[in-house]
Amino acid sequence: MRPLGIEGAWVETPSAFTDGRGRFHEWFKGQGFLDATGQELRLAQANCSRSVLGTLRGIHYASVPPGQAKYVTCVGGAVLDVVVDIRTGSPTFGKWEAVRLDDSTHCCVYLSEGLGHAFMALEENSTVVYLCSEGYAPEREHGIDPLDPALGIAWPENLTPRLSPKDAAAPTLAEADRKGLLPSFRDCLTYRGNMLRPHG
Repeated sequence: MRPLGIEGAWVETPSAFTDGRGRFHEWFKGQGFLDATGQELRLAQANCSRSVLGTLRGIHYASVPPGQAKYVTCVGGAVLDVVVDIRTGSPTFGKWEAVRLDDSTHCCVYLSEGLGHAFMALEENSTVVYLCSEGYAPEREHGIDPLDPALGIAWPENLTPRLSPKDAAAPTLAEADRKGLLPSFRDCLTYRGNMLRPHG
């Protein structure tokens, strides 16, 4: 795993083994994850979504604590996966990074608690699976407009974004900040630090 330019986000490109029967790869390894991130991934929920071409999901995030860390990969088709730093006080606040996830490279993205997440389907029936550190809790879930011009995410120009009504009505990053809906960088680091401490 290698870190992205946004603190708390990593990308992994696993090795794939191919023979006459097909292909095999290990898309998550606990020890390698721990070595890279310094923490263990607490698995509370596993999600799978299938999206038609142009579907744009996000930008989604959850209140911290506890937030919701995600380990994401694409097992069919291809998506443009985007991590957005929405943590107030972060040195990279408002910045984003994009990684292509597809069923050829098998790349995976990990984003820790407090980061925003979105992806766009680049092919028909693109299937994304992700491991989540916390279960879905509607009262803690939030969204930011993925087409916010101030963020300027470079979504593919040849695709017309298909958004859910909820995502289309989400506030801009500035609006969410004014409403006090964004997690703070300090709270996110504190929460992750507490998760690393031995219990007992």
